Amino acid sequence: MAERSTAAVDVADTSGEEPLPAKAGKATDDGAKAEKVSGGETDAARTDERRADATEAQPPELHSGHKLARRYRLEECVTRLDGFSSWRAVDEKLRRAVGVHILPADHPRARPVLSAARSSALLGDPRFVQVLDAVEENDVVYVVHEWLPDATELTTVLANGPLEPHDAYQLVSQVSQAMAAAHREGLSHLRITPGSVLRTESGQYRIRGLAVMAALRGITCEHPQRTDTEAIGALLYAALTQRWPYENDAHGLTGLPKGVGLIAPDQVRAGVHRGLSELAMRALINDGATASRQEQPCTTPEELAKAVAAMPRIRPPETAFTTPPPYQRTGYQQGSYRQNSGHNGSAGRTQPVATPPPPLQSRTGRALKWSVSALLIAALGLGSWQLADTLLKRENDQDDPGNSQPAGGPAKKPGGKPIKIVNAEEYYPDGKPQHPDQARNTHDGDPSTYWRSLSFKEGPELNPAFKQGVGLIYDLGSKQQISSASIGLHYIGKYTTVTLYAADSLTTSEPLSSMRKLGSGQTSGATAKIKLKQPANARYVVVWFTAMPYGPTDEFSGPGYKQGVTEVSFTS
Repeated sequence: MAERSTAAVDVADTSGEEPLPAKAGKATDDGAKAEKVSGGETDAARTDERRADATEAQPPELHSGHKLARRYRLEECVTRLDGFSSWRAVDEKLRRAVGVHILPADHPRARPVLSAARSSALLGDPRFVQVLDAVEENDVVYVVHEWLPDATELTTVLANGPLEPHDAYQLVSQVSQAMAAAHREGLSHLRITPGSVLRTESGQYRIRGLAVMAALRGITCEHPQRTDTEAIGALLYAALTQRWPYENDAHGLTGLPKGVGLIAPDQVRAGVHRGLSELAMRALINDGATASRQEQPCTTPEELAKAVAAMPRIRPPETAFTTPPPYQRTGYQQGSYRQNSGHNGSAGRTQPVATPPPPLQSRTGRALKWSVSALLIAALGLGSWQLADTLLKRENDQDDPGNSQPAGGPAKKPGGKPIKIVNAEEYYPDGKPQHPDQARNTHDGDPSTYWRSLSFKEGPELNPAFKQGVGLIYDLGSKQQISSASIGLHYIGKYTTVTLYAADSLTTSEPLSSMRKLGSGQTSGATAKIKLKQPANARYVVVWFTAMPYGPTDEFSGPGYKQGVTEVSFTS
């Protein structure tokens, strides 16, 4: 715990300025002006009044070693600013590092911060740094959040150079999907910067400060979706060029030349991926910046996520293997292992190795060769005789008019043929989706990509009062005769129950009661195979899960009963 993590939550950075280190007993100011956000400006007089009120509401006297709720021990002050402070702390109950924002209960932003923290905690999306607690106690309001010691700020990552196309693609894909999910729940960030995005050692991106960071700074906006979308576009621009897409320098990055305006990333730096360059411009400019293709601008994270999904997938670079050094013969192979201690100056000389005689040149060897040759000739003669006898019997059977059995024995049924999947959607008749944007991953031919459900507290059988089940619906293009299905599963354990239904359309709200059940199966392995008792004709097929195994915490979700689908295939 003595080391300072790069994943510390720091809300002092504004307008791209580097946060100043906090000193014990002395408040620091980062020179922030009246907050101004795209899509709506905060009234300057009102902002000055808020800042004055915040300055008057000084934070309580806190120091390293102080405990909150007899549980959270403060270790290191990260920021002191505008009447609040941010700390690295230790949760002594669970023995883990956490981050804490603290401000007086009479601070003008105390209520908005509490409300924002509780709303963010209810989202429960693992792509965000989670809020663990939000409490008002003893004239103090504090918000406790995750601390990620293995994560690195994007600011630090970009200081080492621009990202590879695959890494930049993953960045914009994961961040836009996460913010689209947050906006669907009515939450916005308003301060997405390279300092608020973390990259873990596994290559996943986590966003910190959802709703809370803006509440701490008193930032409001008339068009929050547009603001967050432009911020994601700025992240992508910086990741591709290692330049900030505005004239001012910010976040350790050099801005664009003054008077030039916003130019496309592939014009700033050679070798930039053209598709990602156009995507960054579509997110940054309202009227679009790709006039050659007349692409529509992306004004919401949802539109940006869809634009990313429509791009050809960018594969990671292949691992470069170095040529191994030439093979060196060992001393033992050179005959130097058992050297006689030399006499008369012969020390160190190797004994000459006698050349072995040619194999099978003795009398026994010659007899063995003749025996093997005789056996081979006998085997060939016996095989030829059996083949001729079989052919004669087959001709006799064909000449016999009373024999109705075709030659070669009973006819074998041809094996099942794979059925092409045209489209896939997540199926959620209760109106509560899991991850609908991942449905296409279940038939893309890549087992490393998958659709996953949320984590549930009860299982393996889902509680019908809370959730009837989760599933996917597939379009086979036209009516096909289906005899079996194979569903690849991401999580294994006891146990997964899956059922197939024939639907009338690709809609996600058609009730199961109106569908025809085709078959079901249960497995504890990595593949669920369902064979229909009788082949059935259907165009739309629902794959419905009602029981899922328990899975631990991973890079995408917390512990609980959950399942993921890697690849689905149907055969006729």
